[in-house]
Amino acid sequence: MKSKNIATVILFILMAFPALRGQEVAVKTNLIYDALLSPTLGVEVGLAPKWTAEIDGTINNWAINDRRWKQWMVQPEIRYWFCQSFSGHFLAAHLIGGQYNFGNLKNNIKFLGTDFSQLTDHRYQGWMAGVGIGYGYSWILSRHWNLEAEIGIGWIYTRSDVYNCFDCGKKIRTDVPHNYVGPTKAAINIIYVF
Repeated sequence: MKSKNIATVILFILMAFPALRGQEVAVKTNLIYDALLSPTLGVEVGLAPKWTAEIDGTINNWAINDRRWKQWMVQPEIRYWFCQSFSGHFLAAHLIGGQYNFGNLKNNIKFLGTDFSQLTDHRYQGWMAGVGIGYGYSWILSRHWNLEAEIGIGWIYTRSDVYNCFDCGKKIRTDVPHNYVGPTKAAINIIYVF
C-alpha cells in the first residue's frame, strides 16, 4: 500500500509539472546566512521563460556562553527575470514566516524605528510574518553553477513574549507586537542548476 501511495505522489508531481527540464530547477545556499551560523537551503523552479518560484529555509539553534539566537524561517519568493530565468537581472516579491528566540545579544543598534539594543538585557520569544520586494543578479559560472546576489526590503510583523534574562523562565511581558521596516533579505547564493 505504501509503495502505491508513493507512486501516486510521483505521478501527480510529473503531471503537475510536465514541462520541467534541465536548467529549470536549481538548489542553493546563502553564503551570508551560512557564515552567520544560520544554514540555508533553497530550491528554485522555472515557471515560464522569465518567471521562477523559489523557497528558502533557514534554521539555527545555538547558544554560546550566555547568548541565544534560535530561529527557523521560510521565505517563498516569485521572480521576474529581465532576460531569461536563472541569468542576469531580476525583480522579486517574497513572503517571510518563522519563529525566534533571541537573547543577551550585546549591541547598540537602532535602525528605522527598531531598537535592537533591547536584545542586550532581555530575551524575546515569538513569531514573525511579513512581505518584501527584492532586486538581484545571477552570474553564470559554468553549465551547472551560478553565483547570485540579492537584496530585499519590506515589512515584518512580530509578536513575542519578553523574558528578564537569557535562561530565566520569568516572563515580564506577554504577546508584545512590533512592526519592523527595513532589509528583509541579503543573499550571496551559490547555486547548482540541473
